[in-house]
Amino acid sequence: MTEPTTPPEKVEETNTATEHEIQPASNLNNNTSGEQVAKTVKKESAKGPVLGAIAIVIAIALGAGLYYHGHQQALAQQAENNELSDQLTALHTEQAQEKLRIDALINQQNKALSVTDQLQTSQSQQLKELEAKVAAISGSDAKNWLLAQADFLVKLAGRKLWSDQDVTTAGALLKSADESLAEMNDPSLIDVRRAITEDIASLASVSQIDFDGIILKLNQLSNQVDDLRLADNNTDEAPMDEDNGEVSSSLTEWRQNLVKSWHNFMSEFITVRRRDSSAEPLLAPNQDVYLRENIRSRLLVAAQAVPRHQNEVYQQSLETVSTWVRAYFDMNDPTTKAFLSQLDELSQQSINMDVPAELKSQPLLEKLMQTRVRNLMATPSVPAAAPATQGE
Repeated sequence: MTEPTTPPEKVEETNTATEHEIQPASNLNNNTSGEQVAKTVKKESAKGPVLGAIAIVIAIALGAGLYYHGHQQALAQQAENNELSDQLTALHTEQAQEKLRIDALINQQNKALSVTDQLQTSQSQQLKELEAKVAAISGSDAKNWLLAQADFLVKLAGRKLWSDQDVTTAGALLKSADESLAEMNDPSLIDVRRAITEDIASLASVSQIDFDGIILKLNQLSNQVDDLRLADNNTDEAPMDEDNGEVSSSLTEWRQNLVKSWHNFMSEFITVRRRDSSAEPLLAPNQDVYLRENIRSRLLVAAQAVPRHQNEVYQQSLETVSTWVRAYFDMNDPTTKAFLSQLDELSQQSINMDVPAELKSQPLLEKLMQTRVRNLMATPSVPAAAPATQGE
């Protein structure tokens, strides 16, 4: 805004009027004061245009400042408006893209629902086919599964018989197989059941061996090793000559009597004792510990051979123990006699059972499995419908 200013014409008129007003007053004074007043009036009349020019300059400066300030505010407002416009445009663009994504998700979901409907329809059709197949299964098919169970039991009985020589378990498995065949109530299986009955009878005639009892006896002998007393090999006091050394009363045998007397005299200084060539050398005082540990190890080997049915290893171990006991321990001691008696009893016990080489019922059941169950399992099943490919 510009302030109102007085026009130059009015300023001049004012100055002239002032001069006319001052002149009458100057006439009333003396000439000296009149000159001073005239100078003063001239100075004041000269200041009027300067003040007017200053006012104009101030007004123009204020107008220019106000115009510059308003222009800057207008530019800032324009920039803010442009920024808001850009943000609004970006929001519209993002909203449009989000709408496109939502439309794509809706289309994808619709396609997935369509595929799901097709799968449900296919599965429903397969279920109906399976229900029809299950409904078509007759009682003979269930009997075929009983036949498969009997075949499995007979094969398992064979493994227990030949691998573990467990006659009791094998007989129980054969009885279970016969019960499965009896549940089928099929007269055509009479031959198979007869074979199973014969197998059960043959297993019942097999002599049972108490393997656990044999192992317990071997462990007991191992605990009795420390009770054995070593043999005293210096008990043989028989002289080297077989003659008893008695002097005869006949004078004709004075030479023989002299020799006998000499030998009896010398026997007090040097004694020669006879030993059997098969006797083992004497043991040192601290060597019997190793001997007893070796006997225990042999008894342990024999015990481990029992469940493995290694009859040769079992017999060799017991024979070695018997030889060592007879060679190094006192045979007249009751503990040694009882030990050897139990050892001989165990060595006469065979750990191999005379089990049948084959089961008569096994090939018959195998043949029935080929003709009935496996042919049934080989029939083509209902093909599964391929799922529809999901579109992109």
